[in-house]
Amino acid sequence: MSARILDGTAVAALVRTEVADRVDVLAGRGKSVGLATVLVGDDPASRLYVDSKRRAAEEAGIRAFDHSLPAGAALGDVERLIDRLNESGSVDGILVQLPLPPGLDEAVVLGSIDPSKDADGLHPTNLGMLVMDRPGVAPATPTGILTLLDHYGIPTDGAMVVVVGRSLLVGRPLAILLGLKGRDATVALAHSHTPDLAALTRQADILVAAAGRPGLIGAHHVKPGATVVDVGINQAGEGLIGDVDFEAVAEVAGAITPVPGGVGPMTIASLLENTVAAAERRITGRH
Repeated sequence: MSARILDGTAVAALVRTEVADRVDVLAGRGKSVGLATVLVGDDPASRLYVDSKRRAAEEAGIRAFDHSLPAGAALGDVERLIDRLNESGSVDGILVQLPLPPGLDEAVVLGSIDPSKDADGLHPTNLGMLVMDRPGVAPATPTGILTLLDHYGIPTDGAMVVVVGRSLLVGRPLAILLGLKGRDATVALAHSHTPDLAALTRQADILVAAAGRPGLIGAHHVKPGATVVDVGINQAGEGLIGDVDFEAVAEVAGAITPVPGGVGPMTIASLLENTVAAAERRITGRH
């Protein structure tokens, strides 16, 4: 293996330490910080993710409020719960675990969250502010990816970036963030209809795999020395695997994120950062 490993677990620990320090400052001013998680259904993977987010919050001194609804919950039940959390003075951030069970409209559910309490940064208002390059709550996973790149000194200015996957959670907002002034990357957004994907991805200085397809990116997709960011989290017989054939690509890439231990911990750290920032805005009266 020749690629440098971009250790998201280690970098996330640094971010969480900073978050804990900010939580302590707020506590000294009489303000506790609270994160509410909402899980609909009993999907084991979703429960695992929610539990890991709750533990990380508590370790940073953030009060975690765990709310669960059955898989058959009606949209109105979910909206009423979120309304209560929107009104709660103890809750600074709200996270709805995705995906939701069939029959629940994710756009409607996410849109019911108070934008100032949107820990994931996926409310339409916050995504609109992102497009306009205005202050708002940034999407957690894309923010975590940029923090990881910055930590390891991987420049985006002038870089050719190919993002494979156009989801609202990762692909589209990450492409926007990378193209903003100050980041200054040239970005191509690839997807299932992209012809000759490998010909495009081999042009990338930074290649981001976020398609949700295990092993999609092989060594032949990667320009020698490129940075490869694997956002995929796929269940396999041997555990979690990404969208990248790690062993093969690590022989070609200059740097690569592992799965697990890469982007996942950075997403959680960014969620906590969004939550403490929301608490800071509330105590200063800025929204």
